Amino acid sequence: MQPCVPFSFKASRGAVDAQFVRFASWGWAGGRGPGPAGTLGPLPLRPRPRPRPRPRPRSGKDPGARAGPGRPQPGEAPGPGRAGRGGAEPRREAGSCVSLTRGKEAAPRPGAGGLAARAPRHVRRLCREAAAAGGRASRGRAREEPGVGRRRGPARAGFFCGRAACARVPGPEVRRAGAAMGRRWGFLVGLVGAVWLLGPSHGEQRPPETAAQRCFCQVSGYLDDCTCDVETIDRFNNYRLFPRLQKLLESDYFRYYKVNLKRPCPFWNDISQCGRRDCAVKPCQSDEVPDGIKSASYKYSEVANNLIEECEQAERLGAVDESLSEETQKAVLQWTKHDDSSDNFCEADDIQSPDAEYVDLLLNPERYTGYKGPDAWKIWNVIYEENCFKPQTIKRPLNPLASGQGKSEENTFYSWLEGLCVEKRAFYRLISGLHASINVHLSARYLLQETWLEKKWGHNITEFQQRFDGILTEGEGPRRLKNLYFLYLIELRALSKVVPFFERPDFQLFTGNKVHDAENKMLLLEILHEIKSFPLHFDENSFFAGDKKEANKLKEDFRLHFRNISRIMDCVGCFKCRLWGKLQIQGLGTALKILFSEKLIANMPESGPSYEFHLTRQEIVSLFNAFGRISTSVKELENFRNLLQNIH
Repeated sequence: MQPCVPFSFKASRGAVDAQFVRFASWGWAGGRGPGPAGTLGPLPLRPRPRPRPRPRPRSGKDPGARAGPGRPQPGEAPGPGRAGRGGAEPRREAGSCVSLTRGKEAAPRPGAGGLAARAPRHVRRLCREAAAAGGRASRGRAREEPGVGRRRGPARAGFFCGRAACARVPGPEVRRAGAAMGRRWGFLVGLVGAVWLLGPSHGEQRPPETAAQRCFCQVSGYLDDCTCDVETIDRFNNYRLFPRLQKLLESDYFRYYKVNLKRPCPFWNDISQCGRRDCAVKPCQSDEVPDGIKSASYKYSEVANNLIEECEQAERLGAVDESLSEETQKAVLQWTKHDDSSDNFCEADDIQSPDAEYVDLLLNPERYTGYKGPDAWKIWNVIYEENCFKPQTIKRPLNPLASGQGKSEENTFYSWLEGLCVEKRAFYRLISGLHASINVHLSARYLLQETWLEKKWGHNITEFQQRFDGILTEGEGPRRLKNLYFLYLIELRALSKVVPFFERPDFQLFTGNKVHDAENKMLLLEILHEIKSFPLHFDENSFFAGDKKEANKLKEDFRLHFRNISRIMDCVGCFKCRLWGKLQIQGLGTALKILFSEKLIANMPESGPSYEFHLTRQEIVSLFNAFGRISTSVKELENFRNLLQNIH
């Protein structure tokens, strides 16, 4: 209820009789029995009757004429149901302002106990002043003097003269409208409060970003130029593929890799060799390598091994055209053509060279060696600046050999990159992803502690942050990690397409141990079928599409640039870094060869020698080990995410 303005009288009217004040504060009720709260029911006193003057006629009209339709006459109660002149007063609720009739006394209500229905003048004045004050307050024009307003006439309806004061009693429509408006205002106030509580301007500040958020917040969602998202790759690799792939790579067929680490650098002579013990590579002794692998390391089955041994012996005797069968001569020519084929994306080592040695990859793992600084920067700078289709005027962000770079150079670089064709843009992202994968390995297997007895290797969180933190790398680190996922998709797609080659019955993972060879081939096929079931493979059909002449030229440029990078690996000063660099570059080159040999794979015979599409043992070992390195990087990213979760 809305409180009314307090009672006040002009000084000229004198003091109010104490009895009448008590009378007004108790209320004027003519009902039977006790009234509502604030009233006392029927009063035992009858007010003294006073003479009433006859109303003057207005403008010569009949004094009894009404002022107009719908408006009450003086002395007539407002509202519907009034009895008219001389009629009975309608029943009111106890405690409400009585409606008095001028000129005649209203008939007492039934059961009123003979009490008069007419209130004293000061009570009527109080009700009129309360009605006038309430009206002004409801219209927003409240005045200081509650007596200002209509002085004469009946009291306004809807006011209650109670024990302490007069207050307006709203009708049901007003109450409903007020309740609805109250609900709307309550909802609005609650909404504003919630925004204030959750907003940054609230008293409590937001907790600072964790190191995991700075590194991995942007490494989510869909990858550029792909229909696959990062989360799908994480689930597929970490829980379905990674454990079985690691088991396969521990087998004899995949752990021994023949490489020539003594080839000279074809581009510059001032190579500073790393003298640290961790940079050294321990080759295998002759008796440590299985006989089946040593017999003919560049082929993959017992039949092929025997055939090639026959060819090599005949070639040494100079009797290729005389003693070899026609099928053998054809096979020799086809394999020779394959070895020199322009479809190869890498310049492979000559494994027949005396300098080529077998290396056990499990005993020479890829990890941090301390090889860094200008020599390491020079290798990557040549790869990026001279072999990624980038003009010299475009500056690569965070290039340690360039100075004075800013945000404008970074924006210029990525604007240039987005303007490239999809093939050249993919080329850069593959190299960047390979670079990121290597950095993940170095951070995950870092030399944490060295004593006389042992070395402790583990995750170096600080090293990882320096390479991939979004703030420390000015946003470059998360981009590199997304390129790592792009590289994963490319090699995954290549493995899914080469399944028919490994499903051929005459293919074996030949080491000389028939039981282990059969088990390893079964495990290999399980992994390949799991890879083939991946739902969001990369679509390579957009590569080298369009005009055939232009596509062939672009493909040749693509192959030559990648082949040149494989030659740069011979310039790496750290031998262990050179070993894993050569292996991973050859593995990626083999994956590209598979992607662009789809027709050759489709036309491959189900049995017998395949003259158009071949994979040597070197290519097979490098392909799966290179993919194993990328798979390990994706798994290590999950480990680093957990380690950085509580670091700010």
